[in-house]
Amino acid sequence: MKYQVIKTLRGVCYGVLLLCVVTPSIAAEFSHRAWDNLLQKNVVMIQDGQASRVDYAAMKDDRNILQAYLASLSAVDVMIFDSWSKDQQLALLINAYNAWTIDLILTRYPDLESIKDLGSFFSSPWKKEFISFLGETRSLDNIEHKLIRGSGRYNEPRIHFAVNCASIGCPALLNSAYTAEKLEVQLDLVTQNFLSDRSRNYFSNGELHISSIFKWYKTDFEQGWGGADSLSSFLVAYLDVLGLSGPGPGIVVNGKSAVARLGDGSLGISYTDYDWDLNDVGK
Repeated sequence: MKYQVIKTLRGVCYGVLLLCVVTPSIAAEFSHRAWDNLLQKNVVMIQDGQASRVDYAAMKDDRNILQAYLASLSAVDVMIFDSWSKDQQLALLINAYNAWTIDLILTRYPDLESIKDLGSFFSSPWKKEFISFLGETRSLDNIEHKLIRGSGRYNEPRIHFAVNCASIGCPALLNSAYTAEKLEVQLDLVTQNFLSDRSRNYFSNGELHISSIFKWYKTDFEQGWGGADSLSSFLVAYLDVLGLSGPGPGIVVNGKSAVARLGDGSLGISYTDYDWDLNDVGK
């Protein structure tokens, strides 16, 4: 009996000790410093941040650093991930998507013109299952559409201006890592930068022409983020960067301001073509 009590007490003490050791690691935020350094070194922001280009040749020289970062992502335990704040989780997921996209490009660079060259008639590059992450072998689509969009945790449409598909038509790959502390500022920045790009979002011939991103993921902009229950009401929050606001009535369409028409959903909207060329430096 005495032996059993001692054994039980030892088990309790061991459990308490284990809890003390594990808890700080669960609470600690994952470090994205290595990824941040790679981005600052190898990503060039252009057009005042509206676009960016990646120096893939230089990134390939640093691939050992990139793959060490990817290995650290792969080592994140699901229970630890679930213990983090939503901002910590979302920053990790965005960085993971972008970093593995870069690594996918490097598997064939410089012998490709587009990320689409890495797919086939039967399977897109986004469906390749090559990513060991959060306890499963995943694809880029899995990270974006299941972990981010499909999880029900985040309701964050601005991720579409943060995750990067290695193409010129994509929103800019930011030259710094996303972090929980800066996430709100970073998401607002990349959204405004993208919407202010007149090669992809502009008013012409009585219509607002916007990126095909808004067609492909329209429902994401209608789920209540910022009170927006429609694509038009989401865009109303960005009138200035879209170039629709101004002194007086501004742009008028059939006797009614474009701003008012956007607000009531009567402004015509069309979608611009998407450029799938690789976002390599020099292009």
